[in-house]
Amino acid sequence: MPDPHRPSRVPDPYALPGPPPGSAGPLGTVTAFVQEYDGEALSGVHAHAGAVPGRPTAVLLHGAGTGCAARLRPLFAEFAAHGCPVLAFDFSGHGSSSGALSELTLRRRFAQAVTVIDERVPQDGPLVLVGFSMSGQTAADLVRHYGDRVAGLGLCAPAVYAAEAWDVPFGTGDGAFSEIIRRPGSWRASPALDALRAYEGRAVLAVPGTDDVIPAEVTEAVQDALAARARSTRLDVPGAGHRLGEWFHDHAGDRRDFVSAVLAGPDGCGWGATRAWVARQLPPGRSVRGAERLWGGSTSQMRALTLDDGGALVLRTVVRPFFRRHAPALLSREAAVLALLAGEAGVPAPEPVAVDAAAEHCDHPSLLMSALPGRVRVDEPGPAELGRRLELLAAQLVRVHAVVPRAPHERPRAYEAWTPPERVRARPGELWERAVRMLRREPPAYEGCFLHRDFHPGNVLFTGAGPDLRISGVVDWVETSWGPADLDVAHCATALALLHGPGHGLAFADRYEAHGGRRLARGRDQLYWRLLDALHYAPGTDRLAGPWRELGRADLTPAVLGDRLEAYVAGLLKRYG
Repeated sequence: MPDPHRPSRVPDPYALPGPPPGSAGPLGTVTAFVQEYDGEALSGVHAHAGAVPGRPTAVLLHGAGTGCAARLRPLFAEFAAHGCPVLAFDFSGHGSSSGALSELTLRRRFAQAVTVIDERVPQDGPLVLVGFSMSGQTAADLVRHYGDRVAGLGLCAPAVYAAEAWDVPFGTGDGAFSEIIRRPGSWRASPALDALRAYEGRAVLAVPGTDDVIPAEVTEAVQDALAARARSTRLDVPGAGHRLGEWFHDHAGDRRDFVSAVLAGPDGCGWGATRAWVARQLPPGRSVRGAERLWGGSTSQMRALTLDDGGALVLRTVVRPFFRRHAPALLSREAAVLALLAGEAGVPAPEPVAVDAAAEHCDHPSLLMSALPGRVRVDEPGPAELGRRLELLAAQLVRVHAVVPRAPHERPRAYEAWTPPERVRARPGELWERAVRMLRREPPAYEGCFLHRDFHPGNVLFTGAGPDLRISGVVDWVETSWGPADLDVAHCATALALLHGPGHGLAFADRYEAHGGRRLARGRDQLYWRLLDALHYAPGTDRLAGPWRELGRADLTPAVLGDRLEAYVAGLLKRYG
C-alpha cells in the first residue's frame, strides 16, 4: 500500500552509497559499573576506549531465566574489535544484579535498559541493539523509544509478547504471565511487531536450526515485520539451538558473521548495482537526487525516486526470500499489465520504465515505473467524505473490469484462490463452521473478466477533497488475473468492512452494480465468492492490522478487526445464505 505522502523517516540505503565498516579497532578499556534503578543495583560492563569515532554503541541484551551478560563476553569483544563502543548489563534478578526474577516485568526490563543506555551512551548517539530471546521484545520496545537513533538491530531467536503481558510479573512459571504467553496466538497482537514494521535501519534476524522455545510462526512474523521497511537479513545458524548467546560464545565463525551482518554499511544489503541499473534507465543527463521509502507494500520494498529535474519514479524491489523466489513471474506480469494499461484512459496506472525481474543487473529483482500523484487514504472521514470515496472506488472497479486485452497473449493468468476452500481454517464456533461449509462445493460458473485482484483502498491514490475528490492512481498490479468480477468486489468489500465497518462491506456490491458493473452472482453463488475472500483472514487479521496502523489507523487493533470480520461474515450469511 504505497503512500507517497508518508516517506521514510531515516536516510534510505538505496540513496546513500557508502563503504563497509572500517578496520577493526582495539578492545580498549572495559569498565565495570553498577547502575541504580528503582531500588535495584544493575551490574554491567562498558567498553569505549579505542572506538572508531561515529561508530554506534552496541547494546547487548541477554535473555530470560539463566541468561546474563557474562555469557555474551565474546560477542562483546567482537563488536569492540569492529571499533564500536559496547555496553552489556544484567537485568534485575539475573547474573550479578540484585532483585528477584519473579518480580521482573517486560516494562521494568525496558525501563532498566533505557536507564543504563541514557546514563552510559552520549545523548543522541547512534545505537545497535542486540536482543536474545525475551530481549527481542525489549529491543523492539527500545526501537519504538529511540527511533532514528537505532542504526542497527540484531534479533537472536527473538520472542514477542501480547500487550497485556507488559506489566505482569514473570512469577515462577505458573502465574498470570505464563498463562498469557502460553495462550495460543497471544503474540499476534504484540506491539513489538508494529515497532519492527516501522523500523527502517539495518536488521539481522538470527535463527537457530532447532528452536524448542520460540514457535516457527513467531519467527516468521518477526521476519515479515522486519521486511516491511528495514534493510533486513535472515542469518540461519543450522547447528544451534535456542540459546544463541551460548552458541556465539563457542563458535567464533558464526559470531563474526553475525556481527559483520549487523554492522553492514548502506551497501550491506546490496544497492550499488540497483542504483547503477536505475541510472542507465534515465533520460540522458538526468540523475536521481533522492530516494524515500514508501509506506506499505507486503511483497516488496517501494521507493519514490526524485530526479534532479523534479521528476519522479517509483522503484519496486523484491527482497524478502519467499517473494524473491517468485519475483521473475510477479514483476514480469506486472510490467506486462502496466504496458497493457498504458492505453486505458479510465484506469490511472503507472507506466513501466524498465524491469529486471530475475536480478540479472540489480542486487534484487526490480521494476521501475512512473510515479502517480495523490496518496492512500484509509483514515475514518465524515459520512459524506467516506460515501464519496466508496462511490469512486466502485466506479473505478467497474472501469478496471471493462479492460479488454488487445490480443489473446495479453490476457492475464486465471485467478487463484489465496486460500483454497479445502485449506480454510475456521475459528471455533457455529458461525465459522457454517461459513466453511458454504465453501465445500464446486466454484460457481462465471463469465471471466480482467481483474486487479488486490483492489482495495490501500492500493488506490486520491487527490482533492469534498466535491473535488478524485482517484488519481491504482497501483500494485502484481496479482492481476482473469476471473469472476465477484472476486474483486469481494476483496474490496472485505477491506471496507474491516476499515470502516461491516455495513460498508455488505453494501459495496450494490454500489458496484449501481455504477454499471458486471452482473454479479446471486444468492449462494455470490456468498461463495464473498466468503472465499473473507475467510482468507479468519486465522488472524494481524496481516492487515499492522500496515493500516502504520498509515494512521491506530484504532484498528487485531481485536477490533477480528470483531468486524465476524460481524461481516454473519451479515453475509444472513443476506445470501
